[in-house]
Amino acid sequence: MSNEMMHALDQYRPSKTIWFWSSVGVAALTMVVGFTVGGWVTGSTAAEQVETSSQNAVAKLAANICANRFLAAPDAEYQVTQLKEIDSWKQDSFIEKGGWVTFANMEKPVRGAAGLCVEKVLAGNPASADGNV
Repeated sequence: MSNEMMHALDQYRPSKTIWFWSSVGVAALTMVVGFTVGGWVTGSTAAEQVETSSQNAVAKLAANICANRFLAAPDAEYQVTQLKEIDSWKQDSFIEKGGWVTFANMEKPVRGAAGLCVEKVLAGNPASADGNV
């Protein structure tokens, strides 16, 4: 840059209007970037994510308990044979109807646990379906 240009930049003093609109533009750009690629979410989206995560965690825990109880039952070998003979899309209903994912003081089975339990039971090891106990 030439000396004249440097001198002109040194002497530049933006007006309050330019400062205001520059600040507004930077704030808007920051929000756009933050929400699109920065991973920012609104409070309601965060609440939904927390709810989904907690439901998934409960389902995994219930599936682990289910598989342990299922495989420890006295008639486990017979039950596993029955489970294998059922169409794959009906296996979770078999688990639910058997009460394997409905625990004390619950009227309904834990949502999402039956399918996970089936995977663990058919693998023969309650911890094998997702690597967690």
